[in-house]
Amino acid sequence: MAVTILVVEDEPAIRSLIEVNLRRAGYAVALAADANEAQRIVNETLPALVLLDWMLPGISGIEYARRLRRDARTKTLPIIMLTAKSEERDKVDALEGGADDYVTKPFSARELMARIKALLRRNAPHTTDDLIKIGDLLLDPVSHRVSALDETVNLGPTEFRLLHFFMAHPERVHSRTQLLDRIWGDGVYVEERTVDVHIRRLRAALEPTKCDDMIQTVRGTGYRFSASGR
Repeated sequence: MAVTILVVEDEPAIRSLIEVNLRRAGYAVALAADANEAQRIVNETLPALVLLDWMLPGISGIEYARRLRRDARTKTLPIIMLTAKSEERDKVDALEGGADDYVTKPFSARELMARIKALLRRNAPHTTDDLIKIGDLLLDPVSHRVSALDETVNLGPTEFRLLHFFMAHPERVHSRTQLLDRIWGDGVYVEERTVDVHIRRLRAALEPTKCDDMIQTVRGTGYRFSASGR
């Protein structure tokens, strides 16, 4: 499932150029010309990252970034500010306003793609194509393969996304609600017990490789992935 990036840019030519390069890099793209349109998109489906122009009509990009940071649902959403402002003070204002990174116009497509990949790797590692190896378990997002000690682990698409998320965030406890939002998608309404069903399937698939105990139940809270097992 392609990672969605929201582009908030009021200049059609720049918006179109960014869209072309993002799609070429394998991302899904949502487009908005102002903050109000962007918020409607965010309300429907939470993107993995926002490319946000500073000089927007109506609500400025920096004010919209502040609004996103004040909302519990979007407070950790990665934001890259796009702007022609290049003074040090402007960069400080953008970063203090909630941006994670700052790209000055004009910029090259290669630089922008590199910044996006770096920010996703840091803030949302489960959305990247990087190989992940923990203990004997190896996950390859590109080939969609999982193996342990050269033995293939056959997983369904949901179990694969679940394991990818766990391995990208080892040793952290995730509630069922958090897993639903991250794996099934924000705004998708399914029962929390659905998580338990897929955890059982994931453990069953990992059992022949003796890696099933890496998926730990944290009583009263949720689940954790740990290389040390139980």
